[in-house]
Amino acid sequence: MNTAAPLRIDFVSDVVCPWCAIGLASLEQALAKIEDEIATQIHFQPFELNAQFGPEGEDVVEHLQKKYGLSAEQVADNQENIRERGAALGFVFDWQRRQRTWNTFDAHRLLHWAALEGKQLELKRALLKANFTEGRNVSDVDTLVDVAVSVGLPEEAARAVLLEGQYSDEVRAAEQFFQRNGISSVPAIIINQRHLISGGQPPEIFEKALRDIAADKPA
Repeated sequence: MNTAAPLRIDFVSDVVCPWCAIGLASLEQALAKIEDEIATQIHFQPFELNAQFGPEGEDVVEHLQKKYGLSAEQVADNQENIRERGAALGFVFDWQRRQRTWNTFDAHRLLHWAALEGKQLELKRALLKANFTEGRNVSDVDTLVDVAVSVGLPEEAARAVLLEGQYSDEVRAAEQFFQRNGISSVPAIIINQRHLISGGQPPEIFEKALRDIAADKPA
């Protein structure tokens, strides 16, 4: 029986980041392979890709064209690559449904609360699915409450978190902490607050890194 202290995994990400969805699916496959040997604890940390957005969000293709200087064809090629990577990991990207992207500050507040309720991982998965598979508006209060209820969180408490501005200071502080410590793109996966793995890496990369860190080897 493994009695070592669990590895702490801080998963810095956003629920409208497709590579974060890929990174989480990949990490979870790696964790499934080592779960009998290495204990881990995952903590989702906030990062806002679209902090400047208003409540109406933006068209995904137009936003990516403007942000990265891409053509519509290049965006389509990138989306197909992401769709294929997701499919290989069992995650569905439906770009026909997911045509807008949103501000996610409220989603991060809800995730902070879900951690206190022991449901953060379940809510994170459900929010990624709501956004990328179902094309739902993850900045909308009713949508967020519905997603929270779907993973067993209490409806009235979820709505109160969103409508009363709860955990705003905590989310802002966490965002600023990781930015001050050099995190400028996501996903950023930090093991034991020391080892950084960037991007949507394949499961075997995560598995090797976790095994090496657990064995106190260079990752």
